[in-house]
Amino acid sequence: MKLNEIDVVEEITAEDFIKNYVKPNKPVVIKKLSHQWPAYQKWNLDYFAEEAGEVEVPLYNSEPAKGKEYSRKPATKMKMKDYVQLLKSGPTDLRIFFFNILQKCPQLTKDFSYPEIGLKFFKKLPVLFFGGEGSRVLLHYDIDLANNVHFNFHGKKDIILFPFEQRKYLYHVPYSIVSLEEIEFDKPDYKKYPALKLAEGYRVTLQPGETLFIPSMYWHYMRYLTPSISMTLRAFPTSFSKRLKLLKNIVFMMNYDNLMRKLRGQKWVDYKNKLTFTNTHKNL
Repeated sequence: MKLNEIDVVEEITAEDFIKNYVKPNKPVVIKKLSHQWPAYQKWNLDYFAEEAGEVEVPLYNSEPAKGKEYSRKPATKMKMKDYVQLLKSGPTDLRIFFFNILQKCPQLTKDFSYPEIGLKFFKKLPVLFFGGEGSRVLLHYDIDLANNVHFNFHGKKDIILFPFEQRKYLYHVPYSIVSLEEIEFDKPDYKKYPALKLAEGYRVTLQPGETLFIPSMYWHYMRYLTPSISMTLRAFPTSFSKRLKLLKNIVFMMNYDNLMRKLRGQKWVDYKNKLTFTNTHKNL
């Protein structure tokens, strides 16, 4: 894989952000976008254990769904304070993924605001992401095609991004928004997955207090280097073509895949995985 460095800026105006990054669909790291928020100082493991300790949170791992299992089913649930202790105790594969603050922890909204950078944020969906040392998020793009602004508050994570058109080399699983779940993109096996050699993207280690702009339809993969706390604010696409694709993803693709899982179970999963190799290796 050819992975380029991502542009890094200290601060940015809305005009420059839209002109240089949103319109050309290009990622950027903004170092100080969240530094004026209370969250910048307060959001650490102890704060969440105290502020939201009794909240039960769903936890996900990197194990692929099998047979008729729902592909986005949590592996387990536990109280936030217990999960924090788990993170402190050492490496774990369990993650909090796409946890809506407004549903369970609305008091946390006092700790941040929506930045004036030219995006129209969907204010009903501020979502949290926690991960333990060594855990990973499989390569995927977001089904709603949102522009994502990803704020990292605590810990470090390694992030790899690919433009959408690179999917031909990424072992994209048909009827889904994911790559083959067993591929670890931070240590690729070129012998088993030779098409990865042709993929071109970006890589960054996101530090505490930094913000990453992930453009619409970008593939993203993450590895937690330490226990980490992040939040994403989302701005939905405005172009007609992307809204049409969003509708197709949700109404057709997602429902069709879920139906076939129910009807065929593991045979459907195995068929898709086999087709993934066939489709991808045509591009070698």
